[in-house]
Amino acid sequence: MSSNKMYSIWFFVGVMLTVLGLIIVSMGIYYIFAPETQTRLASLNPSLWWGAIMLVAGLLFLIPSWIEHRKA
Repeated sequence: MSSNKMYSIWFFVGVMLTVLGLIIVSMGIYYIFAPETQTRLASLNPSLWWGAIMLVAGLLFLIPSWIEHRKA
């Protein structure tokens, strides 16, 4: 009989943050090469920074919970 261990909720939070972070980072990179409008924060690239923060946070949730799931 096989034992199906369920994933932690933090695994799905990590997946969601990682996917959204990747989308926002890619849009930030796109706006570096093809800016559509000039705003006051355009030189700071907030979408690139916040996308990177979300990506790192998502990986910090995703990797440990995935490793814990694989152990059992």
